[in-house]
Amino acid sequence: MNLKFTLASTFLLLTCTIIAQIPNYSFETWETVYGHLNPASWGTMNNKTAYAGLYTATKGTPGNPGTAYLKLTSKKIGTPVVNGIAVCGVLDSITLLPISGFAFTDRPQSFIGKWQHMIYGTSQGSIKVTLTRWNFDTNQRETIAIANKTLVGMAMAWEAFTINFAYQSNYDPDTCIILLKASGTSPTANDYLWVDNLSFSGYVVGISEKNNSLNKINIFPNPCSDKLNLSIYVEKSADIVIQLYDIEGKIIQVYDLGVQQGTIEKNISVSNLAKGKYFINIITDGVSAVKPFVIE
Repeated sequence: MNLKFTLASTFLLLTCTIIAQIPNYSFETWETVYGHLNPASWGTMNNKTAYAGLYTATKGTPGNPGTAYLKLTSKKIGTPVVNGIAVCGVLDSITLLPISGFAFTDRPQSFIGKWQHMIYGTSQGSIKVTLTRWNFDTNQRETIAIANKTLVGMAMAWEAFTINFAYQSNYDPDTCIILLKASGTSPTANDYLWVDNLSFSGYVVGISEKNNSLNKINIFPNPCSDKLNLSIYVEKSADIVIQLYDIEGKIIQVYDLGVQQGTIEKNISVSNLAKGKYFINIITDGVSAVKPFVIE
């Protein structure tokens, strides 16, 4: 009995630690800002719409579970419609883009939570989570991974969602930005996205934890124009899966090579893809490695 209790307590502690990495993840905490309520640790458009007595981010009750959740609703103010937007961090209400996020150093597999959503026009909302780190070699912030989902159809009751991360780097991040939108680029009044109990699930190994076999990867030519050549050395027999995805994390091509061992050569046609930056992800034996390449 003591062992079961200890294991259960340990699991609960680990689960709470993962969830608590997102500030105000369950939207239980709200604060008064210039006379209106706003979810603590989240930036919204309320400061822009308050003059008209309208708010795009409001407190819903009860939560799922809990006492509260976040209601994002696009609102018509005069002629324009203001998109219901929230960012975990600081939001620029002019550009509608995040200015900053929150400190975060893990490599989760998925972003999960509960949602309800619906649109009254044709412009679907979205959820986008970006993991980044400051690169001291280049003195620039680089993207580590993106979990991006444009909403589809409607969810008129609480549903669980899972959005997988597409990794662009094997390094650990230092920052996470969560961006929630009730509408797309052409918002319609009353479009809404309700969310609650946001968290992360799973874990993707980083560069410091990889086995040596996945470090023996060569892609050429880079940049390329019509064909990308891939050479992998796998020390032990294992299943090999190759994913190719764009800079927004959209998976474009998947190749299941089956069980392989030793040196593997693979030619990938990219002639049908637009010019730009892409990533190739090699997955084997529970670990993965990401390599960037450019099509010109």
